[in-house]
Amino acid sequence: MIISKMDIPEVLLLEPKVYGDERGYFMETFRSSHFKEIGLNFQFVQDNQSRSRRGTLRGLHFQHRKPQGKLVRVVSGEVFDVAVDIRKSSPMFGMWVGERLSSENHKQLWIPPGFAHGFYVLSDYADIAYKCTDYYCGEDEFSLFWDDPELSIAWPTDGQDPLLSERDRLALSLNELPEVS
Repeated sequence: MIISKMDIPEVLLLEPKVYGDERGYFMETFRSSHFKEIGLNFQFVQDNQSRSRRGTLRGLHFQHRKPQGKLVRVVSGEVFDVAVDIRKSSPMFGMWVGERLSSENHKQLWIPPGFAHGFYVLSDYADIAYKCTDYYCGEDEFSLFWDDPELSIAWPTDGQDPLLSERDRLALSLNELPEVS
């Protein structure tokens, strides 16, 4: 597996080795020793999966008191996946990185605790699977406004309004965020 740092060095891009032939392919999507070799000793406690249709934007989500690290991959389809540094003490506070993840390129993103996460669906449907370092806690989950001018995220929406949940429509701006751990 190739593991490389993004422009925000704590966010990592993982590219697994894919072994394919006429029958299909095999790949290893996670091995804890790879993380430990680069100094990441997180334990994953929960796996999640979601399906979304084209034009859906989910996020930018984070937990305040129980921040989650996430290892994100696309099982089918394609998304533009984004991580935003929301650690107010970080020199990279408010900066974002994004990557196209798909079932074709097999790329994954490691998004550490202290980051907001979201994605925009580029294919007809996309199935996203992700491992989390802490349990989901609904009363602790917040949403950062996807189109906050302070962030200037280059979402590939082609000028179309994304499909949003009510919670994401009512999200916080960057300067309204509570302090995260």
